[in-house]
Amino acid sequence: MEQSQQIRKVRIVQKTALIVLFVFSLLIFVFALLSGSESFGGGVSGIIKNSPNSLPWLVLVALVIIAWRNPFFGGILITIAGAILTYYFNFSGENFFLLTFIICLFIVFLGLVIWMSESYLRATRKS
Repeated sequence: MEQSQQIRKVRIVQKTALIVLFVFSLLIFVFALLSGSESFGGGVSGIIKNSPNSLPWLVLVALVIIAWRNPFFGGILITIAGAILTYYFNFSGENFFLLTFIICLFIVFLGLVIWMSESYLRATRKS
């Protein structure tokens, strides 16, 4: 009975991480899409011209959808994407912002949670 409770808790943690990451990535995507559009004149044309700014976050949304279908593979991809985002946004240029660093590490952390929880669930299925 105790192992079934552990499995249930791990599934809850995994689904919570997926939901948090999905909502988080959607909010960041919308922010990145809209935040620079006023410098291009605003409106729909400004949003379209600013859309390349939001592509990394659109990729993250797609990775979360992949992780929802296949948590093991998706967790690995999210962890790798989070590490790439951490390097790209924090260490590739001359600007370093603590909030951006924390956001990118949060993505890595949630990817690891999804990946490791699925690894645990697979290990318990085999035994």
